[in-house]
Amino acid sequence: MLVPYPVLLSLVAGVFVDRGMPEDRAAIAATALCHGDLTGVTSHGLVNLTRLYLPLLDEGRAEPKADMTVETDLGACVLADARRTLGLWSASQAMELACARASRHGIGMVSLRGATHIGCVGHHAARAVTHGMIGLVASNCGGQRIAPPPGGTAAMLGTNPLALACPAGGAHPFVLDMSTTVVPTGRIRAAAREGREIPPGWLADGDGAPVTDPAAFDRGEAHLQWLGGGPETGAYKGFGLGLLVEVLGALVPGAMLGATSADGNRDDDIGVLALAIAPDVLRTGFAADASALFTAVREWPARDPAVPVVYPGWHEGERAARHREHGVPVADAVYRELRTAAERTAR
Repeated sequence: MLVPYPVLLSLVAGVFVDRGMPEDRAAIAATALCHGDLTGVTSHGLVNLTRLYLPLLDEGRAEPKADMTVETDLGACVLADARRTLGLWSASQAMELACARASRHGIGMVSLRGATHIGCVGHHAARAVTHGMIGLVASNCGGQRIAPPPGGTAAMLGTNPLALACPAGGAHPFVLDMSTTVVPTGRIRAAAREGREIPPGWLADGDGAPVTDPAAFDRGEAHLQWLGGGPETGAYKGFGLGLLVEVLGALVPGAMLGATSADGNRDDDIGVLALAIAPDVLRTGFAADASALFTAVREWPARDPAVPVVYPGWHEGERAARHREHGVPVADAVYRELRTAAERTAR
């Protein structure tokens, strides 16, 4: 079904308010969560409201009213403790603070510990674009261990997503939003719910053989592959990127590390790096150069003229524009879950 975007935001925000979040925070969290459905990345959207975010709040693993605290402030660089606030909100606030500092110093970095799951990292990175800046976000998965290192027998790190967003003139911004594993766990679980097989290369068993049954992941019979697949096809690059995120996102602020956590099943104490770069503070002409770069990308000769060359974020931008105008597609089962959660707010 198609749901008007403002209606969707209002319903989700109301659910968060019912769980104790202040209205302004709830609105920011709702925007972050609905970003997945708005852009067509449904594995990171509303489907996670009742499966991830409400359990975090209901179990006391996330604090709806706690305040982030700044522990070190050096002007361009800030260390903050999210204090288990909902990551959908705290990651957005970290990027906004980074942008404020970048407007004065040309660059702003907020290193955050004590966070909970932040949703689509690309959404938080893209907040910098609204200020004419470049945004970079790296987030580990706290103590959660999902994928083993190449040659390893047990999982070590989470999916450790990374995102970079950049203005592209009047066109949709460049937004690279990626897990450092071949796919995030949300894609695996979405396939399992739909009862469809997944391509070889997403999951592997303990011997490294490909697994195409997505339900094998939650049964503990398969693990996620790193970008690159196996060691012979570049898995060390994906694993290296995963460690890069672990260093920037978690080691710097002192958040939980997957390799040293006592409980590899819980994604508590997530670490986040929010970095903003303000090129206009450093030089003139950035906006025109960015527009020229991404225009050149889109005008690059295509093998099939019917399938033009685009950059990461283009298709998501197209879908978001369409969904804002005509309504956001929401699966009937997911909408029923949302309505059930929203009905509690009316009691």
